[in-house]
Amino acid sequence: MSVFASVSLVVGVVLLSGTADLFAQHGGGRGGRTRPFICVHDCPDPTEGADLTIDDLKKFDHLMAVQATPEQTAAYAKIQQDVETAATTLKTLQQLLEKSSAPSPPSDYGPTVYHSLDKASVGTRNFLSSFSDAQKSGLKGLIKGVENADSDLGKEISAWNGIFQASQTPANLGSVAGSIDKALARFQSEEMALAREMSILPGTEQDLTFHLLQVTTSAEIAGQPVSMLAGGEATRTSVTDGRSLFDLRLVVDLSDLQDNITEILRSQLTSAPRCGQRMEVREAMLLPQAAAGLAVLHLHHERWICPPGGSEGGELLVAAGDPTIEVKLSPSADASGDLHLVTELGHIDADEVFRDSLTTRPLGAALLGHISQLVLSAMQKGTDLKAILPPAAREALTIRKAQFQAGGAGQLRLVLDGQLRFSEEQTKEFAEQLRQQLSAKAASPQ
Repeated sequence: MSVFASVSLVVGVVLLSGTADLFAQHGGGRGGRTRPFICVHDCPDPTEGADLTIDDLKKFDHLMAVQATPEQTAAYAKIQQDVETAATTLKTLQQLLEKSSAPSPPSDYGPTVYHSLDKASVGTRNFLSSFSDAQKSGLKGLIKGVENADSDLGKEISAWNGIFQASQTPANLGSVAGSIDKALARFQSEEMALAREMSILPGTEQDLTFHLLQVTTSAEIAGQPVSMLAGGEATRTSVTDGRSLFDLRLVVDLSDLQDNITEILRSQLTSAPRCGQRMEVREAMLLPQAAAGLAVLHLHHERWICPPGGSEGGELLVAAGDPTIEVKLSPSADASGDLHLVTELGHIDADEVFRDSLTTRPLGAALLGHISQLVLSAMQKGTDLKAILPPAAREALTIRKAQFQAGGAGQLRLVLDGQLRFSEEQTKEFAEQLRQQLSAKAASPQ
């Protein structure tokens, strides 16, 4: 699907985006005004939710029915080349006329404008004749506008040609040039309106965004149920040789993981051996920090020694404290989409004995390993591409980057950035699969 310039089709659905204010409140994206399923150029604020309606689906069906074929897109591009040649030549001629009181422009200016506009006019009629019945029906008003503008421009073209075939250049050539300039501007405006509705994309207008449906993944992390809300958007950045490149951003709301992180870490990190290091997680927090995350653990720590011979009941408490430690979490992803997480000890507020245990002994490595495993497990379960993406996107996707991102009220989100490479047919297939998801959502009980 190609879309020209600034169309905004309102096909509402509860959606996600990758901006910093994706979720308006805890849990994200609930309620709000209508957001588009697909938009171009001037896309509305992605923090707003919506409810899908039958009228919304009808609008999307209209878009699919009237969109241009690859051949029509190429034909329109050729028309615009001829129009651009004529407009550039006409502008140069007008500038020469403004500088001279007795105009005598080069003889090739007139024929260049005439032949370029004549080719554009003929190309437009051929372009219109290629329309399917569905396109003729759905675009009736816009087609009429182009035909009227083409007729008016044709009259100006004939008059222009007659002027330059005369032996002398008329004194009012500047006025005549201005008249054809106005007719050309109207012709361009009507054609652009038609092209927008047909989803035609000229080379300099690449903005096209598909919003994905929200998907909630429920998982059990260390015995705790956690829900993660995921979705995203695909924005076209370029079209080359009939292939579209889309930047894909997937966003996973990890706020429920944050709410349960104390119980999750407590169940895995709390230990109470008879002799040695005893540790209890009293409170834990998971916070966003730039492109990384930060786990803050408030602990209670005790160190016990046992008497020689190991008789029970003779244990001796030799150290105790309530340390606070910070662990930096840095996510990454490889091209296949596999996620990784690097953990690194940060600030440690503890006595010297416990700090030394974390930094130089197996205790620190074990603690980092547990935290990494638990958070990474949640990341992996929350980014189930089979659940989030339509089938057409899965094979075309290359993941480039993974990072944490801050949401409102200190929410933590995982953001995956990738790229989709689609042919024109794959783009249409992708759009149709999204449309089927919308239909299923509209038909499901609310």
